[in-house]
Amino acid sequence: MNTFAHHPVRSGLTLPQRLFKVVRAALSLRRIVRGLMTTLLVVTNCLFATLSLAQPNDTMTVIATPAQPEAIELGTGPLPGAKHNEAWHSQYGSQFARNVTVATLTPFLPDPANASGAAVIVAPGGGFRTLSMENEGWDVAEALAEQGIAAFVLKYRLNQTPADMVDFARAMDEMFSNTGRRPPRPEPAQMKQQLAPQLEDARAAFALIRRRADDWNIDANRIGMIGFSAGAMLTMATTLVGEDANPAFIANIYGPITSVEVPQDAPPLFVALAADDPFFANSQFGLIESWHAAKKPVEFHFYEQGGHGFGMYPKTTTSTGWFDAYVSWLRMHGMINEVK
Repeated sequence: MNTFAHHPVRSGLTLPQRLFKVVRAALSLRRIVRGLMTTLLVVTNCLFATLSLAQPNDTMTVIATPAQPEAIELGTGPLPGAKHNEAWHSQYGSQFARNVTVATLTPFLPDPANASGAAVIVAPGGGFRTLSMENEGWDVAEALAEQGIAAFVLKYRLNQTPADMVDFARAMDEMFSNTGRRPPRPEPAQMKQQLAPQLEDARAAFALIRRRADDWNIDANRIGMIGFSAGAMLTMATTLVGEDANPAFIANIYGPITSVEVPQDAPPLFVALAADDPFFANSQFGLIESWHAAKKPVEFHFYEQGGHGFGMYPKTTTSTGWFDAYVSWLRMHGMINEVK
């Protein structure tokens, strides 16, 4: 052991110089430790942030009914036998309505300089018990308007649910569980009866837009409909048994795709579905096959991932490309203007 290693004379330093060196080393070590702690804190915060993004908040939280100054009542009357008033909640960072008893239509009109003349009725989903008004309604309509398409969000009347949020959440869990086990297979006759209020709302929406087509700079022959989940089922029902609705084009976004009897005047059909959709991905592709066999225009996007309800949510899956594909499809059919 070298007992003279730090002797002031042998190291060539005076005692004050040695003390200064020790203090400086201690301060340097303190800075290093502080830097490591800061780095650890940043990493920890990033980790928690990543986990929060990876696990979206699915808790239903009661919110005040948002202002909807542009909403137009459709005149289809209040829901027969309704006991509970309309209520709203947030979930997945989005806004939902339930117990809708009076149907409305909210216009999202494009810049007149960019207006194509085409119009789309947007039907949000939610199992006919709630409506995903933001992700599958307003966000879709705003994006369509940016493309020069007049969009109209249909807030259709819903089946009544418990007023209490806890009871409502339990009822929704039960409904989705049953849907996963027994996906709905909509038959025209059943749809006409079971979806009578919703069909009446959809028909009234088409009638209103046609009446005011000139006011809104819309071509009455280019009014279509797009629906999500239950809204897709309503879109198909409107096409198959909606009598005077006569949509010029339709889109079924992660709705039932079982086979149907295709009407002679069937419009072009756009379908988007994810292969990992727990409700409708395993029921074969009868709807697409029916449309194709009837020699009617149909386009089908079957995304590897996306789950159910992806709508306009920003996701890392290719299912987010459905909207651009839909707009390109509309352009291909001459519904909207070519890109200049």
